[in-house]
Amino acid sequence: MSSTPIRHPGLNLGHAHAEAHEASESLVFGFWVFMMSDLIIFGLLFATYVTMLGGTAGGPGPGELFELKSAFIETSLLLVSSFTFGMASLALKYRTDRKVLVGWLVVTLLLGLAFLGHELYDFHKMFTEGGVPSRSGFLSAFFALVPLHGLHVTAASIWLIALLGQIAVHGLDTQTKTGLMRLAILWHFLDVVWIGIFSLVYLGGTA
Repeated sequence: MSSTPIRHPGLNLGHAHAEAHEASESLVFGFWVFMMSDLIIFGLLFATYVTMLGGTAGGPGPGELFELKSAFIETSLLLVSSFTFGMASLALKYRTDRKVLVGWLVVTLLLGLAFLGHELYDFHKMFTEGGVPSRSGFLSAFFALVPLHGLHVTAASIWLIALLGQIAVHGLDTQTKTGLMRLAILWHFLDVVWIGIFSLVYLGGTA
């Protein structure tokens, strides 16, 4: 059994990263607590969406606006990005070549950006078909939930770019390591939220 104490839920760096391992006890655990507030927000928006699902006001509904193939592509991009971020986290923990870590992070970033580009295309297509937020309560609830997730992915991508800059300038110092650990929590959290969106909004809407 390992004698390394568990400082917080999730990946712990261990004694090989002594300073970062100690610093993560409060930083990463605190970030877990912060993410619970995001979970409450998304929970409320999911509930609102379910409540407004039938409120199309004579406008287009899920069956007319959603394409399951497109949503599946977006889901695949995010799930693969979760895997690549996991590989980056393992590369960080086990002190592999920095190029390997950066490579996994760059692939993660590209997958996140591809997801955003695909989602923006879907929104544009919905707009051209009359699916604008002001058209009905259903569409207002949809555009409150799904784009908010996209904004989170955008923020996470910007954060990842900033961390790549930190690695280039400062190397893998304690701040960079704890930053990557916290971003990993956010990234995986957004994947879980998207699974909920894919299941409830897209699968439920096209069933």
